[in-house]
Amino acid sequence: MSKLQLSENKVLKLKNTLIKTVDFTDENEDLNLVVEKMQSFIKVKGAMQIGPLIQYIRTFINSEGELGMEIKILLQCNNYIHSVEYPYTMESVLRVPNCMYCRYTGPEDKLSFAYDKIRLEAFEKDISLKNENYTIFVDRDDENEKIIADVFMERTDL
Repeated sequence: MSKLQLSENKVLKLKNTLIKTVDFTDENEDLNLVVEKMQSFIKVKGAMQIGPLIQYIRTFINSEGELGMEIKILLQCNNYIHSVEYPYTMESVLRVPNCMYCRYTGPEDKLSFAYDKIRLEAFEKDISLKNENYTIFVDRDDENEKIIADVFMERTDL
């Protein structure tokens, strides 16, 4: 089985998605703790998490000319939560069209190869990409130290 499977025109569609922007200025902000708090919030609101963890990353140049990064954690729920308060937001449908997509199977520390494969393919075919990506952590095999992850990067040329 191939470790990297690539497609050029995929649509990422998420329903009933709870979103939290990770605040890196808060030294106590730990990604595992963020996920646990989001899962607890979903349960308290009478919903259930469906599907895997999704991570959104966007890079940009800030006002000082330095590289900045925005990271969001997304969890899909079995129904829409109406009474969502800060620090969360809720999207009934999140649709990202025209994505380059790569399914990665292998060690978690090599996941960057999936991003590189998409960028290399885009470069070779003169495809322009946004500076953002969605990574869906589909499965984890702790015994064999492997993960399956789907990476989506939106194209800007379509």
